Amino acid sequence: MEDPWLTSAVAAAVAVGRRLGLPAGEPEVLASRSNVLVRLGPVVARVPATTLLAWPDPTARMARDVALSAFLAERDAPVIPPFEDPGPHVELGLPVTLWRFTRHEPGAVFEPGEAAVLLAEVHAALADFPGDYSDSGPATDLPAMLASSDDPRLPDEVARSLAALPDLPAQPLHGDAHTGNLVRTPDGPKWLDFEDTWRGPVTWDLACLARSDGPGAVAAYPGEVEGLSAYLRLRELYAVCWRFVIARRFPERLPEARAAADRYFA
Repeated sequence: MEDPWLTSAVAAAVAVGRRLGLPAGEPEVLASRSNVLVRLGPVVARVPATTLLAWPDPTARMARDVALSAFLAERDAPVIPPFEDPGPHVELGLPVTLWRFTRHEPGAVFEPGEAAVLLAEVHAALADFPGDYSDSGPATDLPAMLASSDDPRLPDEVARSLAALPDLPAQPLHGDAHTGNLVRTPDGPKWLDFEDTWRGPVTWDLACLARSDGPGAVAAYPGEVEGLSAYLRLRELYAVCWRFVIARRFPERLPEARAAADRYFA
């Protein structure tokens, strides 16, 4: 069955590529999840797909991703750099950002704590980033995702969980710092996908990392970590809500989302 989200994203990527003189004749789809990644020769186009169901206009988020990644790359932080004309470019009603194609090892496994040390490098470099984060973070994202849910327990749980967060120092974050957003390249490991960046406690990023990389990731982080249990719970809740967003694009996955909610509340 044809996926209209994928078809539209590829068409937008190809249109941008042709306008900029990129080799768009044989687009290669590298991924089709929250975003669709389309290789156009030396460039990878990033086009929103499932994310459109939570954020109908993710252009500002994508622009921050580009700005922050360029900022970090200029400071030799371990990130994938954007293309020289990264956008967001808009074609067929969809924003498209462009990134340098970087070869990496699929399914790379990282040593315990390796990702935490790399994340600390990013946090240190980000401390001086001057960007605007006023509309970012779980306090904004979770209520937006609730529109996709049919579980009556979730709205009250989101409100309760956000109210229970400890008051901690804030700084610019990756925002979605799990090891799926860390790739091993010939030049070493690199972070990517700063689309969910926001200004908050580093504990949020470490909760994201702990969920994918285990508790050892937090132990290896070179700095004090406060309030981890509250943020781990919030990250689990975030994952449950996101499953309902996915189920709007793929209705056959609605039972999976409901099962995840039942596990959360068990």
